[in-house]
Amino acid sequence: MNVMRGLVSLLGRLLIVPIFLLSAVGNKIPRFNAVAESMAEQGVPEPKIMLGGAIVFLILGSLSIALGYRARVGAVLLLVFLGAATYYFHDFWTMPAEAQQAELIAFMKNMSLMGAMLFIIGNGAGPMSLDSRNAARRAAAAAGQPEHEPDDA
Repeated sequence: MNVMRGLVSLLGRLLIVPIFLLSAVGNKIPRFNAVAESMAEQGVPEPKIMLGGAIVFLILGSLSIALGYRARVGAVLLLVFLGAATYYFHDFWTMPAEAQQAELIAFMKNMSLMGAMLFIIGNGAGPMSLDSRNAARRAAAAAGQPEHEPDDA
């Protein structure tokens, strides 16, 4: 059962992160100035600094969750990114009627991803993660036992 839980947790983490990682390396980095201009138009303060921070949050958060290394911290980084992006770019309540539906869908997608981040913050990365492996090693060291692999790895 632990192996199945580990595989499902790993697959879940790997399915969550591509949208964030590809957003950074496929859009924001290669189109840095254009994205910063768009951010300025949306009222984002200090858009180049904020964009640099967003890129760092996206990359570090994605890698953290994918590897399951300090996944809770990575989820916080992505949660902060999602909160700001949702507020500035998917404010459907300010859009003309013909644009509201598309922005509402994007808003709800981000809300769902925020829920995933909160789930990771609350529950951790799960089995088959570096966090789980490190916790098992710390527990074994505290108990004075020789180091061994966790049952779910």
